[in-house]
Amino acid sequence: MSRVHRPSGYVFPMPGSALLSAWREGYSLGKFKRDVLAGLTIGVVAVPLSMALAIATGVPPQHGLYTAIVAGAVIALTGGSRFNISGPTAAFVVILFPIVANHGLGGLLIATFMAGAILVALGLSRLGSLIQYVPYPVILGFTAGIGVVIALLQLPDFLGLTGVELGDSTLHNLMLIGQALPSLSLAEISVGLVTLTALLVWPRLKTPVPAPLVGLAMGTLAASLLLMVGVEVDTIASRFSWEFQGESGNGIPPFAPSFIAPWHFPGVDGTPLVINLALIQALLGPALAIALLAAIESLLCAVVADGLTRTRHDPNVELIGQGLGNLVVPFFGGITATAALARTATNVKSGAFSPIAALVHALVVLLAVVALAGALGFVPMAALAALLFIIAWNMSEARHFVHTLKSAPASDVSVLVICFALTVVFDMVIAVAVGIGLAAALFIRRMAQLTNTQRLAAPTTGEHFPPEVALYKISGPLFFGAAEKAIATLRVIDHSVRIVVLDMRDVPSLDTTAMVALDTLRRELGEQSVGVIFVGLPPRMAMKLKRAGIRREAGKLAVVSHLTHAERMARRWLGSAG
Repeated sequence: MSRVHRPSGYVFPMPGSALLSAWREGYSLGKFKRDVLAGLTIGVVAVPLSMALAIATGVPPQHGLYTAIVAGAVIALTGGSRFNISGPTAAFVVILFPIVANHGLGGLLIATFMAGAILVALGLSRLGSLIQYVPYPVILGFTAGIGVVIALLQLPDFLGLTGVELGDSTLHNLMLIGQALPSLSLAEISVGLVTLTALLVWPRLKTPVPAPLVGLAMGTLAASLLLMVGVEVDTIASRFSWEFQGESGNGIPPFAPSFIAPWHFPGVDGTPLVINLALIQALLGPALAIALLAAIESLLCAVVADGLTRTRHDPNVELIGQGLGNLVVPFFGGITATAALARTATNVKSGAFSPIAALVHALVVLLAVVALAGALGFVPMAALAALLFIIAWNMSEARHFVHTLKSAPASDVSVLVICFALTVVFDMVIAVAVGIGLAAALFIRRMAQLTNTQRLAAPTTGEHFPPEVALYKISGPLFFGAAEKAIATLRVIDHSVRIVVLDMRDVPSLDTTAMVALDTLRRELGEQSVGVIFVGLPPRMAMKLKRAGIRREAGKLAVVSHLTHAERMARRWLGSAG
């Protein structure tokens, strides 16, 4: 079973429900072969992507590979989606790059650990379903903004610019890139263009060989040809070096990831971090941002996979799995992980049946690290930049962005544009916070416009109320954004009116603000010796009023189910008063 039922009524999300679900459906040798083939395909794709995304984040490429190996395996074993492939993703670049710039690799690993704990807490609290309430314009706005920022961060490597130390300010980075333009290298640009061309053309040939592999191979070949004529270009081996247990080298260390505490990795000053309250406080905000984005991206990815396979994921278990992966991976040098949409879609299309495919993908990446580390060192930085250009373009969803601008309501367009601009100019955390707040405010305004109060003529209802009775109909939800406007109409009544009947059959909900407003109205009308009869309130809403102190009182306040009952009661009250 995917969950354990506790006596208290709490349903405990059981990690690994996706693996158990696939096993229950009947796991056979044929399905295992499908998983292996899919895992091989995804593993080949994940190697260049993991290196490129780690470099874009500001850390050496092996840390991206370690992420795909460790987090990819842990999340596959403990998550709630059968088809999600997890590892480093482009969405995190705009969050992780500033963390590395301000706190170094050690700070990033500690923030990842903290985010993992937050994700586990979200899953245990069964908050997975809340992610679906993030508005689409907010998601599209910040993902498009992230695509622009990623592309901007690749310009120095693609153009071969020297002396550019990028920071966490987009405007400042643009200025630095502009100042460094005189140092551009035609050789680096040539390698980047060759890679970019291969990445764009190869998918049209419809071959099973992944385009990232072909693109980086073509870029590496172009760099080798330039080297033969005496022109060197920047590569992974020339950019990065490593030291491990007395050994050292350039490029990627040819070792499997090993256990190292995150705080033993260097901070921004190159020395190991010291864990203290100040550091935890500084990393808490980034950790929350990582957890929020990881939850959104992973669950959206699981929803897409469900749509492709007609399966169902468990969102709470998936959050726990993502959290466990991010809790474990920092102790092996891996950075933040989440489900990757492109790799997951490829996994499904490659015939995967269970999370075993994700495990095979992790093993393929591990094999590449151990056996091909030397060869990977020859990959040019300009080629990786070209690959990230493609990732940024795909992430920006430019067609959807333009279509939304043309077809969406003005309020949604404003949310989209604001989220996009804030992501590019500031960061994703501000963009999401402002975007959700603005979308919520606009939604409240729209809902408030649906709520109205109108006075009805008795003949239109079929009942025959005495002239001393005023009949009003309230339609729409009564909440803090609409209650005062809807109830204000009731304060203006004729002096001849002795009873107000409120038809509330079309009121689906009311909150505390509405109950306070109704109580205030009841008191004001009571001071004028005017009685109030509520009609059509469901039992749960009537109970809310009772708990709020709005109770039945003969001749002053009543709650009935039908207008016919209200008419009889009104006549009885008037007769008693007469």
